[in-house]
Amino acid sequence: QAQLVESGGGLVQAGDSLRLSCDVSFVTFSNAVMGWFRQAPGKEREYVASIRRRTLTTNYAASVKGRFTISTDNAKTLMYLQMNSLKPEDTAVYYCAAKWDLTGRQLLRPEEYDIWGQGTQVTVSS
Repeated sequence: QAQLVESGGGLVQAGDSLRLSCDVSFVTFSNAVMGWFRQAPGKEREYVASIRRRTLTTNYAASVKGRFTISTDNAKTLMYLQMNSLKPEDTAVYYCAAKWDLTGRQLLRPEEYDIWGQGTQVTVSS
């Protein structure tokens, strides 16, 4: 059952920008990791980026580093994924996720997260 809500997906052209939002007001524990994943047709869900709620420390997949930026609003009730210089290979359903974590490890696998959104489609045409 989805407990987070994504928005902002759509159809854009290569080189365009798009900003995804995720309502993370459900995530109230300070030691949470919040992330974005994506899944293209026929492929496994893959890690995109994550941010620690308390410290705002970020991490990115190599494929999006320098193009995508993860952030939250000041109240930490919304999480964003600003996507610039989009490529056709960025086409996927994008999911936001969260996990309470005290280990400090980078959480890069979808099975490490236990709160998910329903996903939003991003399509990049060439």
